[in-house]
Amino acid sequence: MATEVIDLSRGHSLVNVLLAEIRDVGIQGDPLRFRRNIERFGEILGYEISKRLAYEPRRVRTPLAETTVPVLSEQPVLATILRAGLPLHQGLLNVFDRADNAFVSAYRKHEGDEAHFEVEIEYLASPSLEGRTLILCDPMLATGSSMVLAWKALLERGMPAQTHIVSVISSEAGVACVQAELPGNTTVWVAAMDPELNDHAYIVPGLGDAGDLCYGDKA
Repeated sequence: MATEVIDLSRGHSLVNVLLAEIRDVGIQGDPLRFRRNIERFGEILGYEISKRLAYEPRRVRTPLAETTVPVLSEQPVLATILRAGLPLHQGLLNVFDRADNAFVSAYRKHEGDEAHFEVEIEYLASPSLEGRTLILCDPMLATGSSMVLAWKALLERGMPAQTHIVSVISSEAGVACVQAELPGNTTVWVAAMDPELNDHAYIVPGLGDAGDLCYGDKA
C-alpha cells in the first residue's frame, strides 16, 4: 500500500490564511505570533488526523440521563524533532492532551559550508511504540532526511502500527523521500507542498528557518 499524502492547502480554508502569515516577511518579525501560528497548524492537523483514529463507545452520565459517546480507543504517541518542532508539537498536544510524548534531536552537521552537511541524531526520549499510533512532526520537511532518521531512531522503542508524518511546509523532494523510506502504513500530512529546494536545501518559496523564526538566530 502506497504512502498517502494529504495537502491541506488544496482548496479554500483558513489553512491558507495562516500560510500567508507565516510566509510573510512583514509578519515573521513577531516571534510570538509566528510560534502561535505554527501551534495553530498543529491543532488543525491534529484534528484532521483524529478523524482517522480508532474509537470505541463510552457510556457517560449527564445531569439528566446516560448517553453513549465515541472516544479514542488508545492515545497516540506524539513525537517531534527539536528545536523547531516544539510549537507544532504543542498544537498537536492541545488536541491529544492525554497522549504520550517523544522527543528526538536532529541537526545539520556542516562540512565547511552551508551547502554540505549530514544530519545527526543526538538525543532520544520515547515511550514504547510497539503497536502504537505514532504522530511525528517537524514544521519543515525539506530533504526528508531528518524526518527519516528521526523515525528510524524511534524504532529503537518498537514498531508503530501506524505512522502519521506532520509538517507545515514540505518540498516535493522531501515527501518523495518519506514515501520511499517509510512503510505503507504511513500517512503524510502537510499544510502546503512547495516545488523545490535551493542550494542550501531550504524549501523555496518556503518561509526561511522555522527554528530561528521561533526562537532566535543560532550562533
